[in-house]
Amino acid sequence: MEAVSQKVVARFASPAASFVGLGAEGAGALIATASDVALVLDVDGIILDAAFADADLAKEADSGWVGRSFADICTVESRPKIADLVRDANARAPTRWRQVNHPAQSGPDIPIRYCTMRFGQEGRIVALGRDLRAMASLQQRLAEAQQSMEREYARIRSAEKRYRLLFQLASEAVLIVDSASHRVVEANPAAAALIGGDAKKLIGHAFDDLFAEGSRQASQSFVAAARVAPRVDNVHVTLAKDSTPLLLSGSLFRQENAANLLVILSRVGGSARAVADEELQLLALVEAMPEAFVVTDGERKVLRANNAFLDLVQATTQNQVRGQPLERWIGRPGVDVDLLFANIRTHGAVRHFSTLARGEFGAEEDVEIAAVSALNGAEPCIGFTIRAAGWRAGKERLGGRELPRTAEQFVDLVGRVPLKNLVRETTDLIERLCIEAALELTRDNRASAAEMLGLSRQGLYAKLRRYGLGDLDGNEE
Repeated sequence: MEAVSQKVVARFASPAASFVGLGAEGAGALIATASDVALVLDVDGIILDAAFADADLAKEADSGWVGRSFADICTVESRPKIADLVRDANARAPTRWRQVNHPAQSGPDIPIRYCTMRFGQEGRIVALGRDLRAMASLQQRLAEAQQSMEREYARIRSAEKRYRLLFQLASEAVLIVDSASHRVVEANPAAAALIGGDAKKLIGHAFDDLFAEGSRQASQSFVAAARVAPRVDNVHVTLAKDSTPLLLSGSLFRQENAANLLVILSRVGGSARAVADEELQLLALVEAMPEAFVVTDGERKVLRANNAFLDLVQATTQNQVRGQPLERWIGRPGVDVDLLFANIRTHGAVRHFSTLARGEFGAEEDVEIAAVSALNGAEPCIGFTIRAAGWRAGKERLGGRELPRTAEQFVDLVGRVPLKNLVRETTDLIERLCIEAALELTRDNRASAAEMLGLSRQGLYAKLRRYGLGDLDGNEE
């Protein structure tokens, strides 16, 4: 079949005949209708007239363009393009399209795509513009969607990397089995060591063939039960290689429209045995103790808490506190918790740490904390016991020293000492005791003590000099 060549017509064959009688009014209306923006320029690029097809565009672009230079109504980076459009304009053919940005009265710049052409004996130029805001908006949305997809892809890859590492380093033997074909899809090194052989050689192996003849029925029942139950635990089987007794536990999950079975293999009587009765009793005692007890990880996130702690912070269930930072409920803002954890890291244990406990509904209570760290174990954690400080009648103690019974002592002075002097001495005593307490709690860390007392460091040093507390070197003064 003979190919038919098509000629692209760049202009009308007989415009004089086709547009006879069109006139200036008709030509102007035609140009304004065919473009989003139409500008008439003189030979120097000064705008003589303008037309906008869209009222919103006219409002955004500002109708005060007439009489101004074409280059002056554009952004700085667009001015070389304007110079090219004005210079290259001729009567034979339009220039190539160039994108120009106009500053808007509000919001981002307005992108317009222009071409120019000369007409008439005076060499005037008509600039035809197409509004690119819709295209720019689509491009922006496309870029944002692509960035969002890239971030999600990176997040998924990161999560996959973490779980893949966990799968490989887990001490428990784990298999992933295709629930349809009953064949091993993946096996971790611990499973390969238990079953024997290389983890790669286990892939594609029939799951039932891993076990002795007498356990095949049990393994098949295990897979069938896992298809309908959320979790199946402690199915007894015997390994085919050396008749090792095992316990099967697992659950079904879906991935890429396929159902797979996650299987954990544990030795009978091995590390996966149930917690001993003594340990269960100990956990029950901790749960029932009247003082608040809470365990956090190294990042201060709550791992476990007893009922007394839930009552203290006005929480209802473990889920409300698990995974939350301890400073949400414990400590005065800015100082206490940082100081508490710093002492734990330094000394391994803290006792008689006075601070504040805050409830979910605004209740506050003075408390005393004892804590010990276990950061070198398989699961680093820190345990806290929290008791209400209350009011100790008769006397208080600071660093092993008995505080004076200030109220009774100063009442005895009434009538013998002027009230002005009595108030001043009372204020000085309380101020001195508070500074001593802050220094005691912070282990003589004066920057932390100043922050705890709400003073500047210079203010604290001035009061230390006034009461003769501590030794100040030249730098601190």
